[in-house]
Amino acid sequence: MHPLQCVLQVQRSLGWGPLASVSWLSLRMCRAHSSLSSTTCPSPERQEDGARKDFSSRLAAGPTFRHFLKSASAPQEKLSSEVEDPPPYLTMDELLGRQRKVYLETYGCQMNVNDTEIAWSILQKSGYLRTSNLQEADVILLVTCSIREKAEQTIWNRLHQLKALKTRRPRSRVPLRIGILGCMAERLKEEILNREKMVDVLAGPDAYRDLPRLLAVAESGQQAANVLLSLDETYADVMPVQTNPSATSAFVSIMRGCDNMCSYCIVPFTRGRERSRPVASILEEVKKLSEQGLKEVTLLGQNVNSFRDNSEVQFNNAVSTNLSRGFTTNYKAKQGGLRFAHLLDQVSRVDPEMRIRFTSPHPKDFPDEVLQLIHERDNICKQIHLPAQSGSSRVLEAMRRGYSREAYVELVHHIRESIPGVSLSSDFIAGFCGETEEDHVQTVSLLREVQYNMGFLFAYSMRQKTRAYHRLKDDVPEEVKLRRLEELITVFREEATKANQISVGCTQLVLVEGLSKRSATDLCGRNDGNLKVIFPDAEMEDVNNPGLRVRAQPGDYVLITSASSQTLRGHVLCRTTLKDSSENC
Repeated sequence: MHPLQCVLQVQRSLGWGPLASVSWLSLRMCRAHSSLSSTTCPSPERQEDGARKDFSSRLAAGPTFRHFLKSASAPQEKLSSEVEDPPPYLTMDELLGRQRKVYLETYGCQMNVNDTEIAWSILQKSGYLRTSNLQEADVILLVTCSIREKAEQTIWNRLHQLKALKTRRPRSRVPLRIGILGCMAERLKEEILNREKMVDVLAGPDAYRDLPRLLAVAESGQQAANVLLSLDETYADVMPVQTNPSATSAFVSIMRGCDNMCSYCIVPFTRGRERSRPVASILEEVKKLSEQGLKEVTLLGQNVNSFRDNSEVQFNNAVSTNLSRGFTTNYKAKQGGLRFAHLLDQVSRVDPEMRIRFTSPHPKDFPDEVLQLIHERDNICKQIHLPAQSGSSRVLEAMRRGYSREAYVELVHHIRESIPGVSLSSDFIAGFCGETEEDHVQTVSLLREVQYNMGFLFAYSMRQKTRAYHRLKDDVPEEVKLRRLEELITVFREEATKANQISVGCTQLVLVEGLSKRSATDLCGRNDGNLKVIFPDAEMEDVNNPGLRVRAQPGDYVLITSASSQTLRGHVLCRTTLKDSSENC
């Protein structure tokens, strides 16, 4: 048998799966058992060797292309509860996890946290068990990030550590399978399989539904990959399983992908084009989280405020998209659909005692109706992430951000006028292609002018496939990037301290998360601006039960008086509700 075999898999158009059009599944076949080292293909027991030969013979015998086309009639919608037939080269029993234990590690952004919960939901339904003990795992899955080179190097280093674990695996146990999920799998594809033979499974961000099949293929001793990007996969019918049962908050993915095509960004190439979940499915998930007692949800998306639900014909009207004043897009203007303001309005009505946040937005998608809604609703947090990336209009143009420094600053003023007391955070890149000292000075001045409460600052890391990789030169020396980054961080901290000093002596509502990591006598939580607050674990009054003294528990709302600006330490006043605090503050 040839070392690399391709099996054509017809997806949703023929009723076979969730992805549109046609995908190719690459199966890398192991060579003869005698020629393999234990690190590339662990020696199986006789029973497994027989199973692999049986699998290989079934794979070689079919199916043919004619088999896939025989049911190529008009697709029919399937209920999410329906169980699909297994592919012809696998039995239903082989698709089941058979209570094998899965260990999941998550790297990168909040979307990856949510992806981990989606992947686990799918695997749990297939009969896998979850473990937090790496040593007892039968399957190890790494949910990866590709936004910067450092993020990928972290995964390569982790794989070297896991290689030893796989090599020392006792023969009395089933072979350990290792999978790479998410953006790194999507970006590097076969390079991972070629470079690290110990990796058994690759699954891109749109292929998590395929994990049971990919793992079944891996059980036969072969490598398996599905890195097809989809135009419509949103996992709308998959209810994520909370990885932390004691959590007070949750992430809810509302859209996937990005159409902005900023010149530095790899996301459109690892996450695909923008597509949004139906509003109804989002509301259903938020309601279930509310019923579970969670007190905060964060709506997630690569470009979350460009949300557009076109799932129903009646949504497709001719109304154009309203952009922030002075902002443009890199794509043709989109029309119709239920927009982010509509979704935010509906989500905030589900539970008045549940806080609503959203990330990560693009500055171009903040029309007045969104700002007005944030101002009016008590349970929509008065905190906005407003990624600037640079303070130089020349660099912003090279980045293809769609706005100038002047337009960005005008938006900041408009937001602060519309939402008094709003907390702002931002992203900045130091040392982008062609950035001069003058450009850097302008970024420093923007940090001082805006005074962000929170910031995420990084040195530029060029990514293959991006427009910058093909058309620009990464000409800022690494030592200059790091020096500029340190200067930005220093200025940001100075200005954030000044911004947070305003809170000293003020009463703030805090959602309790649990014990402080640094002190067993302190609790920690987050205020409306998403800043961490530390306060003593002391008895307090319960405003709903006068005279009753209580201690705060995770999920409680408490009022505190801020006593410092550096780490926002405070003194607890009472336990309250979101509604009561809004009426009395």
